[in-house]
Amino acid sequence: MPNRYRSFAAIAALLGWLALALQLLLSIQLTIANGQGALTGVWIYLGYFTILTNVLAALALTAAASGPHGAVSRFFTRPDVHSAIAMSIVIVAAIYNLMLRQLWQPHGWQIVADNTLHVVMPALFLLYWWLAVPKATLRWPQVIIWQLYPAAYFASALIRGAITHWYPYPFLDVGSLGYLRVLINACVVLLVFVVVALLLVALGRWQVRRSGKTVALPTQP
Repeated sequence: MPNRYRSFAAIAALLGWLALALQLLLSIQLTIANGQGALTGVWIYLGYFTILTNVLAALALTAAASGPHGAVSRFFTRPDVHSAIAMSIVIVAAIYNLMLRQLWQPHGWQIVADNTLHVVMPALFLLYWWLAVPKATLRWPQVIIWQLYPAAYFASALIRGAITHWYPYPFLDVGSLGYLRVLINACVVLLVFVVVALLLVALGRWQVRRSGKTVALPTQP
């Protein structure tokens, strides 16, 4: 990544980690107030796709800011990994703002955490992806591999729900909708993931072609 974007990545990473820490604190406070204990707050916190995806985004931005110094940081600086995270965090923003925002009214610091995780971080990560991530190695078949993450999350959400009878999102609530409806909902959402991934690859390849044409332009005398 060009050095001029490392400060951007560092600031975005710091904001992401602060928002995640704030949301964790709020989750623990809520479960303690409800008499469920701190560990329940952590358990519920880790059950949200929003949280997991923002953790991945913060890790990728941190690796980009510090440089690839080990196997983990090299993994998180790979263009395909950045693109997969971009796909997921776009879905985080879209589903929350289009489907879930109207279902509750957060107050106080929860407003800050919600908007940072669902609006600010998706926008910053997508901007970083556009400006700083090299895209010449992006290929169409990678789109299929990127779906392993949301598919694994869906499976884990159902397993957790079967054990605890708690589901993180209304469209995954087997208790209210039944397994067939939840499976249909998951397939629809997965299709949206695929569409967003294809769009990102298309944009990346267009950006590479456009950059190549710009470099190939003859200099003016």
